Amino acid sequence: MARVGLYPGTFDPMTNGHLDIIGRAVKLVDKLVIGVALNEGKGPLFSLDERMAIVRDETAHLQKVAEIEVVPFKGLLMHFAREVQAGIIVRGLRAVADFEYEFQMTAMNQQLDREIETVFLMADPRHQAVASRLVKEIAVLGGDITKFVTPGVATRLMEKVGRD
Repeated sequence: MARVGLYPGTFDPMTNGHLDIIGRAVKLVDKLVIGVALNEGKGPLFSLDERMAIVRDETAHLQKVAEIEVVPFKGLLMHFAREVQAGIIVRGLRAVADFEYEFQMTAMNQQLDREIETVFLMADPRHQAVASRLVKEIAVLGGDITKFVTPGVATRLMEKVGRD
C-alpha cells in the first residue's frame, strides 16, 4: 500500500521554505498531496487557480522522487486527509510560535482521527524567517524578494503587485 502524505497550505505565494519542506517530504512518502486551501478569510493575493498553477509549476521537478498531486480544499483538514487517503500530514516548523500553534492543531486532529499521523519538518535555517505574508509585503513595498521565492514566483508576484 502506498504511503500518502498531505502537505496543506495557502501558498500565497509559494516560498522557498515551502519548496524545502516539499522536497524533504517527498522522500518520506510514495505520493504527496499538496492541499491548496481556499481560505478566503486570509484574503489571498493570488486566486485559487493561480496558486494551484504556481504549486504545480514549482514542484514539477520533484515528480521524479514521488508522485505529487495538487488539490484544492476547504473545510476541515482531517476530512480532506481522509478523502485523499493520507496517513501522514506534513507540517513545517520555523519558530517556537509555529510549534505552539501546531501542537494545539495536532492534538485536536488526533482527537478527530488517531490513524492519521502528523510529521513535523524543521525549516532549513535559511528559510526560518520566510513567511508568505512578509514576502507579499516586501514585494508591495518594492523590496527584493529573490532570496525568498523562485524566479518564476518572483515574476508572478511582481506582476500581481504592479511592479516589474
